[in-house]
Amino acid sequence: MRALAALSRFVGNTFAYWVLIFAVIAFLQPAWFLHLKGAIVPLLGLVMFGMGLTLKLDDFAAVARHPWRVALGVVAHFVIMPGMAWLLCQVFHLPPEIAVGVILVGCCPSGTSSNVMTWLARGDLALSVAIAAVTTLLAPLLTPALIWLLASAWLPVSFMELFWSILQVVLLPIVLGVVAQRVLGDKVRHAVEVLPLVSVVSIVIIVAAVVAASQAKIAESGLLIMAVVMLHNSFGYLLGYFTGRLFGLPLPQRKSLALEVGMQNSGLGAALASAHFSPLAAVPSALFSVWHNISGALLSTYFRRMSEKEDRETLAQQAAD
Repeated sequence: MRALAALSRFVGNTFAYWVLIFAVIAFLQPAWFLHLKGAIVPLLGLVMFGMGLTLKLDDFAAVARHPWRVALGVVAHFVIMPGMAWLLCQVFHLPPEIAVGVILVGCCPSGTSSNVMTWLARGDLALSVAIAAVTTLLAPLLTPALIWLLASAWLPVSFMELFWSILQVVLLPIVLGVVAQRVLGDKVRHAVEVLPLVSVVSIVIIVAAVVAASQAKIAESGLLIMAVVMLHNSFGYLLGYFTGRLFGLPLPQRKSLALEVGMQNSGLGAALASAHFSPLAAVPSALFSVWHNISGALLSTYFRRMSEKEDRETLAQQAAD
């Protein structure tokens, strides 16, 4: 079990590389992964169940201690990312299916990997976990409402169908995970240790299935979609960080806001697009999943150096005094 836990940690720490490797393989050999399309929704439910197993009441203590900071992060997430997605679709005059896919990933809650990136960046982890949890719990209402509001101009959007999908693949598995944790207690500890491995394998399969199903379309318009995805993600980080600065938050909280706003639950985006629109609409989510793990790792490294520099300046000031 110890070896499996160590393998799980290694795979979790190298998440971005596995997503990138299998996305490339799926693009080059789509036939190998086409049969996995039907596994997208169940696998996402498994990831959400795992998230439920890790959630504790203590994680929400940050909401009670600093409710306005959590509220600021949640509002920033659901305003900046959907709004930026809509704006990029207008600026680039994206085709309907791609536009819906970009807006869809923009309307998703925070990505689970944002908590890991916040920890690596020396941000406020409690705040990050609280924002991710609240955005996920609000997703069954806010995500379909925002998609309906922003994407209906391109393709027909059914609020109720999206609502029920998110309820089934997000909220229900999370609730079951929380209940399992409360009932089983310490017995779930070993399961939690291998969760990174389960989550990485699940997301890698989701991304590979989406890329394989849309290989021809990616070859045709992949560079355009990738450019939009990179801009979307980058503006999310930038605007999230400066929102924290505008409201006078300390550096650790600004880092948390940047990463929580900029990183999306792209697995949910891919599952919803595949179920309700088309394989092409799922491509922005698949590419976002690849890119935001790379950019998140780079940004967290930069943020960590900011903390180290700040620590050195503080020590130098104390020595001078």
